[in-house]
Amino acid sequence: MNRNPVTETSSNQHLAHDPSDILTNMVRIFLESNLSIILIILSLIVGFAALWITPREEDPQIVVPLADVYVNFPGHTAAEVEQLVASPLERMLYQIDGVEYVYSMSRDDTAIITVRFYVGQDRERSLVKLFKKLNENAQAIPPGVSGWVMKPVEIDDVPVVTFAVTGADSNSFSLRRIGEELVERLAVVPKVSRAFLVGGQPRTISVELEPDRLLAHKMGISEVRNAVAMSNVASPAGTFGRLDKEFQVVVQPHLTSAADVGNLVVGVFDDRPVFLKDVSLVSDGPDEVTDYVRHGWGSASSFEKHESTPGWLIGSMHGETRAPGHSTEEESIPAVTIAISKQKGANAVQVADAVIREANRLREEILPDDVELIVT
Repeated sequence: MNRNPVTETSSNQHLAHDPSDILTNMVRIFLESNLSIILIILSLIVGFAALWITPREEDPQIVVPLADVYVNFPGHTAAEVEQLVASPLERMLYQIDGVEYVYSMSRDDTAIITVRFYVGQDRERSLVKLFKKLNENAQAIPPGVSGWVMKPVEIDDVPVVTFAVTGADSNSFSLRRIGEELVERLAVVPKVSRAFLVGGQPRTISVELEPDRLLAHKMGISEVRNAVAMSNVASPAGTFGRLDKEFQVVVQPHLTSAADVGNLVVGVFDDRPVFLKDVSLVSDGPDEVTDYVRHGWGSASSFEKHESTPGWLIGSMHGETRAPGHSTEEESIPAVTIAISKQKGANAVQVADAVIREANRLREEILPDDVELIVT
């Protein structure tokens, strides 16, 4: 039988360029070799690596340059501060290239102007623009303004973990002392940028001047205040050499207790020194209350909590959420809040887990038995 060679050659060329034949060969390669298994394993490895490396955030990591400008304008009402300081500064700062919003809050003696730039603006450049604009227009600021402070604000300032330190037999003063120790320990956890305390009464040495005693010693308030301020300053007093060694002399006040403060010499009367305790009442104890933090349990407090979730009692086992005999649902007791913020770019989940692990360790080390540490 005779065949046409031209026709046969054309048919072979057509099959060689057939797209379906190329796909068939690719499928055959994956079916007959281990390449598909290798690609699946490689995809799983890349996926797990991405899940582990990618930061997990409660807020997206977007760049939104933001700053607060605190302006002091003493001796003026809120309306005067708004008219003379806040409104002119709003108009002036809105002229900065890249600014999206400018808004302010005025109150007696103080104004807070918030400047927010567009999303994606370079943070450092934006802050430089703001600082430069304030300095260039310093002559336009009213003469009564005593100064201003610019404070940048970032999304990473928002805490990722908060604890409540509370106890049935503790007051806000003792809780504050315990909280200060915990903050110092938790601040050194890796990737923690800021640890601060809210609530409680800090320790302070109070000096309450007695007008009758001041009058009897012929002294004034400003004289006593200046004497105390000068006595509470450490300064170098030179050096001296001895035995081939050089020693530096520092004059320090060593005001560590109420007795040290009371023994300060604040003046002379009838050729005799006048001590601070002679003209005032000196006490060592809690400062005046400026804010209140209290903690109480809600109706869901008896439900089982997962470890490290809000309501979890640090050091508890098997989902226990409160210690026996402590605060109940209808009452709240004094507390202080410990807030922990993470560094920029750090994984929020990993930082939170590390902080809670350290809190578990510190619970056994420094906390009294009647004090609770609760994840809030």
